[in-house]
Amino acid sequence: MSERQNIDYAGIVNLVWQRQIEFSQLLQYTDQLAAAGLRGLVAVLYRTWLQRHHDSPYNPFAWFNLGAVLFSDGDVEGAGQAYEQALALSPGFVQPRFNLGLVRERQGQIDAAIEQWKLVQEYADPGKADQRPILIAALNNQARVQEGRKQFGDAMECLNRSLALEPGQTDVLHHWIFIRAKQCLWPVYEPPMGVDPELLRNSTSALALLSLSDDPQRQLATAKGYAERKLPANLPKLAPQGGYQHEKIRIGYCSSDFCLHPVSMLTVELLELHDRTRFEVYGFCWSPNDGSALRQRVVNAFDHYMGIHHLDEEASARLIRQHEIDILIDLQGQTSGARMHMLALRPAPVQITYLGLPATTGMPCIDYVIADRFLIPEEYAGNYSEKPIYMPDVYQVSDRKRLCAPIPTRKGCGLPAEGFVFCSFNNNYKYTPEVFAAWMSILRRVPGSALWLLSDNPWAQANLQREAEVHGVDPQRLVFAERAWPEQYLARYALPDLFLDTFPFNAGTTANDALWMGLPVLTLTGRSFAARMAGALLTAANLPELITYDLQAYEDKAVELATTPGACLRLREHLEGVRASGVLFDTPRFVRNLEQELVSILQPVSGAAFRPGAA
Repeated sequence: MSERQNIDYAGIVNLVWQRQIEFSQLLQYTDQLAAAGLRGLVAVLYRTWLQRHHDSPYNPFAWFNLGAVLFSDGDVEGAGQAYEQALALSPGFVQPRFNLGLVRERQGQIDAAIEQWKLVQEYADPGKADQRPILIAALNNQARVQEGRKQFGDAMECLNRSLALEPGQTDVLHHWIFIRAKQCLWPVYEPPMGVDPELLRNSTSALALLSLSDDPQRQLATAKGYAERKLPANLPKLAPQGGYQHEKIRIGYCSSDFCLHPVSMLTVELLELHDRTRFEVYGFCWSPNDGSALRQRVVNAFDHYMGIHHLDEEASARLIRQHEIDILIDLQGQTSGARMHMLALRPAPVQITYLGLPATTGMPCIDYVIADRFLIPEEYAGNYSEKPIYMPDVYQVSDRKRLCAPIPTRKGCGLPAEGFVFCSFNNNYKYTPEVFAAWMSILRRVPGSALWLLSDNPWAQANLQREAEVHGVDPQRLVFAERAWPEQYLARYALPDLFLDTFPFNAGTTANDALWMGLPVLTLTGRSFAARMAGALLTAANLPELITYDLQAYEDKAVELATTPGACLRLREHLEGVRASGVLFDTPRFVRNLEQELVSILQPVSGAAFRPGAA
């Protein structure tokens, strides 16, 4: 007999109905039912208890347990009602209050979620062993959602309190580091009280590390370590090793960024231009529907579009396997929203990483990374867990259909009417004290010049203004631009004279946009993927003179371009030709080259050459 058949469910319900069992016995029975996979019956059993035991002192626990069962089964509204009942009976019961915060977050009620987690902090006693972990979890969850809202000051306060309670939280530390970087709060590696400095450095996330280190070996170790911590061992592999034999090659793209996001801005025309006589294109998406025209364009570009936001990682992997995807291209990497577990189940026989994370994933389930020979020189390929697919021209695809708003005026953007204008519209977390010091030196050496930066958050802006003063530069020479819609953002590139790249995390999409608009980009290149992105674009644009290899050369070149009459104008004229007929923006050429590479790597998997129309 099966375990399910051994359970006398009717008898258990009758005992509960007759009030003939204690609450401790109820817990034993519900554990048995849960172990047998009968969670629906667990919920019925708790409801029966609550219906027949109005006066039981254990009812707050019964409501809490019922809520946990319902939440696990996807009944979010029912779970919320159960937690509210538990709290009505026992307002200081911190477990259902914490879980009610999760319910409110799932319902999109972020303020209500934060309110519940703040109440946990009010009620929880850190001296009690059963309440201390819940208090820490409430602080961490509040910090997580506040970070997502760019409420970095509040998020840092929560993380500091959490780390004071438990200094060894590596997952918390990597958020703490990244939030400091986003605020340009330097030095980033300044450990909070009680935290081991070495643990702090080793807790850096793969994404945050890109701004803090140019060491590709360290990036590989960090990525591998993160993957090992997050992924269970010995997961099954869903896709057949030998692949499939389809009439058309089935390419699947997966991402949480099929919306108004740089990944979609770069890839949308690639999706549109795939050769439908040879390829069938699938999209697996867990991004929010932001209602943007770009999202709709991306969705329309797929032959088959599937939202998987409602599926967990295993269910998502099984859906991909069900559609017999030949090649799965992950546009996420180890960035926010990543579904590493889904990929680790290997739902496709060939899996590729592209664009999302400009670094190695460290995941053995990812076979290839799309690159070019400048981006990943062969001598650096050993620092990647993936095998590079070398594109002949450039690794980055472009959208030739991007729209540009009317060009604004300098005055309207707060820029000086006269003088040389440098700009760097990269995310603030890419700024480093070393590069910022070089920028300030450039401003001192170019009288009357200004630096136009992205105003990503008020903390970063204030910190950068203070740093300018430290370097003897009037903070008024720093001009900050608010985030804008893509069309307005592109139009801004007509106003500055030179784009100053960041290091070691180069501009990616922003460099592409600047070059598309004819704005020269000066970069400092290094050893890692992230530190070679702009150099790869400039190589494809035949502008090697804008690639520097040390900070002093970078600074000197910026000054030379700013003080040589007509230098930047000549570069703009060159870029007009690149836009019209160069390989950098030749998207059809890129798509043909990529498809050729995909066909070639699929042949060893299937054991036969791909032939359109094959059975």
